[in-house]
Amino acid sequence: MGLGHTVAVFGAYGHTGRFVVAELRKRGFVPVLSGRDADKLKALAESGPGLDARPASVGDPASLDRALAGAAAVINCAGPFATTAAPVIEAALRAGIPYVDVAAEIEANVDTFAHFTDRARASGAVIVPAMAFYGGFGDLLATAAMGDWTTADEAHIAYGLSSWHPTAGTRAAGAVSHQRRDGRRVRYRNGRLEYHQDDLPTLEWPFPEPVGSRAVIGEFTMADVVTLPSHLSIPEVRTYMSLEAARDIAAPDTPEPAAVDQRGRSAQTFLVDVVVRSGGSERRAVARGRDIYAVTAPLVVEAVDRILTGRTRTVGVASAGAIFDAPDFLRALSSQISLELRP
Repeated sequence: MGLGHTVAVFGAYGHTGRFVVAELRKRGFVPVLSGRDADKLKALAESGPGLDARPASVGDPASLDRALAGAAAVINCAGPFATTAAPVIEAALRAGIPYVDVAAEIEANVDTFAHFTDRARASGAVIVPAMAFYGGFGDLLATAAMGDWTTADEAHIAYGLSSWHPTAGTRAAGAVSHQRRDGRRVRYRNGRLEYHQDDLPTLEWPFPEPVGSRAVIGEFTMADVVTLPSHLSIPEVRTYMSLEAARDIAAPDTPEPAAVDQRGRSAQTFLVDVVVRSGGSERRAVARGRDIYAVTAPLVVEAVDRILTGRTRTVGVASAGAIFDAPDFLRALSSQISLELRP
């Protein structure tokens, strides 16, 4: 449990940030609320006892230093991460504390690995990007599915979302990523990232029941094409998105998520089906749960807990599957997700 550790949350008043703050408190951590909007921070701080609000801006390093003062770790929930990741990582390095973010932006995650790997490893720092539903979760599932395999020929991550009502943050981050890659799509083929403008195929994916066979968009651009290859020897990583969810995220008038329970979760459900293949053999990991934004909170808070209690496998910049014991990590989330590993 949190043992009273103070954890700074940058972007605490955002949709995902609020879930993270609630999860930290639930697990015994003391969240420090940070972000650039002082009024939103104040309102959030007044929603519960003992919440400390510390406004900060990525353009003001001194304010970030004040926000992280005395914290044991920092969680960055503020996108677009193309703008926020590097300044908050620099602040974490100055403070000598671990950094974890929930970035789904491919380019931002690539930048984190490219710009901070050597410095973080040399100093023994821990930086975990994409510790969220997109990027981190798929990486944990693929790593768990791999088991004792050291290499595989290909990995397939299929997202069976019932719907996808994007937050304003998701919209903003997506727009930045789209602009950074000039409207191109991204896939991982032949051991490298490829930027392309090919039409995306629609095909049927055999999800386990109760979802069953569903239409999906193939090569749907996802952060898994960065996280998996960062540590797994797999030359082909392919991602798929259910057609309903792909249509939702593409439509400009799709509303934001609406809470339907006391925890603030939406009615959205998900089934993530991960298949890794080597030669003629196949292994599979299947996870089911509810609300991709809400489930990010236990993912990222479990990560911080494990980092602060020394349950890690490496230092430097590392994805979830590289730094944590993937099967054990996923089992720790049994109250949030159901997991099935199929050898």
